Amino acid sequence: MSAFEYVTVLISIVLSLGITQILTGVAGIIKKAHKVTLYWPHVLWVLFVLLLHIQEWWITYELKGHQSWKLPFFLFIMIYPINLFVMARLLFPDKLKGKIIDLKQFYFKNYKKLFFLLILSAILSVIFNLTVLKMAISDQILQLLLIAIISFITIKETTSEWIHKAVAIVVLLSLIVSIIIEWNVWLIE
Repeated sequence: MSAFEYVTVLISIVLSLGITQILTGVAGIIKKAHKVTLYWPHVLWVLFVLLLHIQEWWITYELKGHQSWKLPFFLFIMIYPINLFVMARLLFPDKLKGKIIDLKQFYFKNYKKLFFLLILSAILSVIFNLTVLKMAISDQILQLLLIAIISFITIKETTSEWIHKAVAIVVLLSLIVSIIIEWNVWLIE
C-alpha cells in the first residue's frame, strides 16, 4: 500500500460519512414527505454540498504524486472534508419524527451556520490551491467572489428571500458550469 492510498482511506471515510448524512436526510424527507414542507433553495444547497463532497473526493486523487506525507500536511488536508461533513450534518433537522417540518423556517434559522462553514470551505480551497496545487490567485476568482458574497449576506444577516434564492441558484450553477467547462481537468488516468 502506498502512502497516498493509506492517507486517502481516512479522507474517503469522512467524505463517505458526509454523503451518508445527505442521503439519509434526503431519504428521511422523502419518507416523511407528508410532514415536510420543502423549500427549493434548501434543496439546491443540499445538492451543492453533495456535489462538493464528490468534487473533493475526485480532487483528492491529484495528491497521488505527493511523496512525503507529514502529519501537519495531512491534518490540513483533512480540515476540508471534516468541514464538508459538518455542513452536511447542518442541512437537515435532527429529528423528523412526529412534527411538521418547514424547511424554509429551518433554512432561515440555520443559514448563518451553513454560510460560515461555506466561507471556511472557500478559504480552505483557496489556500489548498495556492500552496498544494500551485494555482495563481487569478485562477480563483470564483472562490473569492463566493467568500465576498456569502460573507456579506452573513454579516448583514440578510433574510431577503429573493437574495437567498438568487445566491442558491448562482452558487450551484457556478459549480456545475465550472465542472462542465473544466471537464478535461477532471480526468483520472
